[in-house]
Amino acid sequence: MSSDSNTFAIRQPFIKSALSEKRDWVSDEERIIDGCIAGDRKIQKLLYDRYSPTMMGICMRYSKSQDEAEDIMQDGFIKVFTNIEGFRRQGSFEGWIKRIMVNTALNYYQKSKKNRHQNIDEIRENTIIDDYEPERKLPYTQMEMLEAIRTLPAGYNMIFNLYVFEKYKHREIAEMLDISVNTSKSQLSKARTFLQKSLVHIKHKRNTQ
Repeated sequence: MSSDSNTFAIRQPFIKSALSEKRDWVSDEERIIDGCIAGDRKIQKLLYDRYSPTMMGICMRYSKSQDEAEDIMQDGFIKVFTNIEGFRRQGSFEGWIKRIMVNTALNYYQKSKKNRHQNIDEIRENTIIDDYEPERKLPYTQMEMLEAIRTLPAGYNMIFNLYVFEKYKHREIAEMLDISVNTSKSQLSKARTFLQKSLVHIKHKRNTQ
């Protein structure tokens, strides 16, 4: 038997195990969806416990405080439980929940932006974080990046998150926030400038401690 054949024979149990685990996960996910549709409180808690850590991380990016993030997430999960019967079971269930959380954060921003208005046009552009990608290795910890993102003014924060993390195009963001495409582009650029300054400050604080 060739070396390639031996390698395939060795790998077969691992492949079967991975496929089995995937089927078990899908089956468990279906059970959770069916249980939530039936209004089973234990299954609802199971869904919440499974997905809340990830969703909390998303809500934290869109909020200014832990309390605000928790409010957004709680509202989001209420929408999940209320609308779960409408999930068509096509595509990622976790992705469906994530979209609800992002939309909830967007609604939260729209309702509160009058109270949180800041004159963001006063901020001048200097250096910009070009083509920022969450996956790119940067000299900052995850918590430092989150801290910097959360210092962004409300409008910058929303556009930065929608463009960088949610991968929306400027045209889509403009429609969602009822602004022009040029405003979306301009505020993303200014958000990067603001973020760069915040990260420099965080790095300086870290080095002087």
